[in-house]
Amino acid sequence: MPAAQENHLIVSRSARYFQLGELSAATRRVWFVAHGYGQLAAYFIRHFAFLAEADPTLVIVAPEGLSKFYLNGTSGRIGATWMTREDRLTEIADYVSYLNQLATKILTLCPPEVAVTVLGFSQGAATVSRWLTQASFRPARLILWAGAFPPDMDVEVGTHLLHQFLVTVVCGDDDPFVSAEELKKQLTFLRSYGIEPEVIRFAGKHALHTETLRQLGQP
Repeated sequence: MPAAQENHLIVSRSARYFQLGELSAATRRVWFVAHGYGQLAAYFIRHFAFLAEADPTLVIVAPEGLSKFYLNGTSGRIGATWMTREDRLTEIADYVSYLNQLATKILTLCPPEVAVTVLGFSQGAATVSRWLTQASFRPARLILWAGAFPPDMDVEVGTHLLHQFLVTVVCGDDDPFVSAEELKKQLTFLRSYGIEPEVIRFAGKHALHTETLRQLGQP
C-alpha cells in the first residue's frame, strides 16, 4: 500500500481575541497578553482588568489560541492551546501569522510612540517569543511568566531579538511546573544570549499574581 502524502492548504478562518480599554490617539501603552495551555482568553484577561481601570491610556489585548478542546472527556470546561507536537511547525506558522495580523490591526490605531509590553504565561511564553522573531514591531518589554524562551530558538536570531528590549522573568516560588533548578537553567540559557533578565519571584504557584502585576503595570 502506498504511503499517504501529507499536504497543507491555507484557509481563511476566524480568530478570537479580547480587549480591555479603548484604542485612541490618547493610548500610550498596549499590552499583548498570551494565555497558557488549556486556558481561554476571556478568563485570562480578567486578571489584568484592574490595570486598565487604573490607567485609561492603557489597552490590554488577549489573543486566544486557535485550537480549542474539552479539558475533561467530551463535555464540560473548554480550553485553548497554541500548539501541540502534531504538525508543530505549521501550527507555529499559523499562530505567528494570526498574531502579526492582530498586532497590525491594534497598533495602526495607536500613536506611533505607543509603548508595547508583551506578556506570555506558561505555554504563552514560548508562543510570544517565537512570534516576536517575526513581528513587524519591537516591544519595550517582554515578560516571560512561568514559562521559558524556547530552547530550540536559533542562537543568532535569539541574540538579535533579545537585545532589543527589556526581558523580565516572573515565577512563583512554589510553582509545580517550574522548579528552582529549571528556573536556574532558564536564566543561564538567557544569559548565554548575553541577556541579564530582570527576575521577579512571588509567593505563589503556577498563576498570575495581582501585586506582581501591579508592580509591572506601573507607567
